[in-house]
Amino acid sequence: MTQDSLIQIFRFLFFLLLQILIFSKINLFGYVNPYPYVLFVLLFPIGSSKNFLLIASFLLGLTLDIFLNTGGVHAGSSVLLAWMRENYIKFSFGLNYQYQSVKFFEKINSELISYLLLGIATHHLCMFLLEIFSLPLILSILTRTLWSTLFTFVICIGFIQLMKPTKR
Repeated sequence: MTQDSLIQIFRFLFFLLLQILIFSKINLFGYVNPYPYVLFVLLFPIGSSKNFLLIASFLLGLTLDIFLNTGGVHAGSSVLLAWMRENYIKFSFGLNYQYQSVKFFEKINSELISYLLLGIATHHLCMFLLEIFSLPLILSILTRTLWSTLFTFVICIGFIQLMKPTKR
C-alpha cells in the first residue's frame, strides 16, 4: 500500500467521521447544513482511477446514508459529483489540467473557488432535489441549496487552509 493510498483512506475516514459526529448536528437557521465531506471527492488526486473514485464516493455516501438515515440521497449526490468532477476541473483550471499541474493546496485563487463552488453546488442541488422531490417546493430547494452551498464553501476553504503543507 502506497503512502498516497493511506492518505486517501485517512481522508475518507476523517471526513466521514467529521460529517457524522459534528457537521450532521449543525442546523443553522433551521435548514442550512454544512456537508464538507464533499472535499474527499473534490480533492481526490487527479491521476487516480475514475472507477475507484466512483466506488469510494458511493461508499462514502452510502455510509452517511446509513448513519444519518437519509435513504440514498448522499450516495446519489456523491456519485454524481464524482462523475462530473473531471469536467469541473477542466472548466475551472483549463490548461493546467491538461499538463497535470493542478495544485489544490498551493493558494486560494479564482480557479479553485470556481471549482469548489461548482462541485459543492452540484452536490447540494442533487441532494436536496432527491431529498425533497417535489416540484411545488422548488423555491425551498433552491434556497436550501444556495445557503448550504455557501456555508459548506466557507468550511471547505477553512479545511483547505488547514491541510495546506507548510513551507520550510
